[in-house]
Amino acid sequence: MHEPLHPATWKRASGYANGIMARGRMIFTGGLVGWDADQVFQTDDFAGQVRQVLENIVAVLAEGGAGPQHLVRLTWYVTDKHEYLGALREVGAAYRDVIGRHYPAMALVQVVALVEDRAKVEIEATAVVPE
Repeated sequence: MHEPLHPATWKRASGYANGIMARGRMIFTGGLVGWDADQVFQTDDFAGQVRQVLENIVAVLAEGGAGPQHLVRLTWYVTDKHEYLGALREVGAAYRDVIGRHYPAMALVQVVALVEDRAKVEIEATAVVPE
């Protein structure tokens, strides 16, 4: 379905892919934040917001007939990389609970702020559903 791209001479990527090759129908999400379906933040905990963002991504993918296994790219925007790094264990657990052990190409960028003041993380997703 999707083929990870990893040069043979590179150190193994952990928790992400360096690249993904895919063919099919593409789905793009906007930047999603860690609020619920009513646009209410249930937590200010970093990992808790990550879990909610990932659940939001899965919900949007489902609307297009896709699932987490179809993800090819995630771009993470965080307001504090140290908070992200400090919560890696919990973030990893949330990721595996919601997405599973599917690791698309990923990038993480620290930003000064996000539009929603309570948001600590915003993630854009790209998925490819085989035709």
